[in-house]
Amino acid sequence: MKSITYSAPGKIILSGEHSVVYGKPALVTAIDLRLTCSIWEDSPVDNKSKTSKAVSYCSKVIISYLKKKRIKFKERTFDYKITSAIPSSRGLGSSAAFCVALSAALLHFYTLMPQEKQIINSLAYQAEKYFHGMPSGVDVSASCFGGLIFYRKEFEFLKQISALNFKLPKSFEDRLLLIDTGKPKENTAKMVRILGNKYNKDPEVMFSALCDIEKVTKRMVISIVKEDLKMFKDALRDNQKLLSKIGIVSSSARKFIDGVEMFGTGKVTGAGGVENGSGMLLFLQKDVNSEVVLRDKIKIIPFKQDSQGVRLES
Repeated sequence: MKSITYSAPGKIILSGEHSVVYGKPALVTAIDLRLTCSIWEDSPVDNKSKTSKAVSYCSKVIISYLKKKRIKFKERTFDYKITSAIPSSRGLGSSAAFCVALSAALLHFYTLMPQEKQIINSLAYQAEKYFHGMPSGVDVSASCFGGLIFYRKEFEFLKQISALNFKLPKSFEDRLLLIDTGKPKENTAKMVRILGNKYNKDPEVMFSALCDIEKVTKRMVISIVKEDLKMFKDALRDNQKLLSKIGIVSSSARKFIDGVEMFGTGKVTGAGGVENGSGMLLFLQKDVNSEVVLRDKIKIIPFKQDSQGVRLES
């Protein structure tokens, strides 16, 4: 049997990181950086590769689902290859893309046919718990469905995943960059715990900040619909201030953002960090020529939206 290959995109949270864990909405877009997963049948004797714990965990999630739903499948030994253009530990959803591409490939491998994105999304969310304990689900949804997603999770059993029928205007996209502020020492699960501890210690202040983030998220949606660049820029700026207020932006990242302020407006995207870097910065240039100046000083990744989500490559 030839290999089965799927790819899934990374993501950028435009607004709503962390607040999404507390039932607030998040606005997220898939980006055109992809992780690819190839799977092929291999006999137990010939299979000399060491299946990672993450792959084994995902495989168990898939098999458990197939058995529970009484879907006909053949449990076979496999080998695999993962390649990725998504920088890890930078808030770009690399682990979510891994879970989505792997879940899609395993489902196809076991059942001998492609499966619906809704099923892939649900199982990838279960698989992502291996990495993040209790993820919000927004990352896998963006990676699975692609495009611009408005996401809210009230409970484990109640999620609103709205695939918006519009995207960031080209005038926005042309000015947006991804800037690396450095790898955080903390992973996503730890950052969620840190924020949870802050919430328990000072619930009124934290609740107020999270409600303000919700307002910014909704304002950002309106700015995109209206193609209002100034409103979008103001929402980015306000979002960054609130992320600093809830304590997910390291001092080095704050200094970095202040240092490039003359060129535009930036905000941390993703889980953030406390001790060191805070991952990727979503940066809106004042003009398209800013990139020429910035590129000599810092690591930049071009921003490009993805509208396809997970896809079968071969």
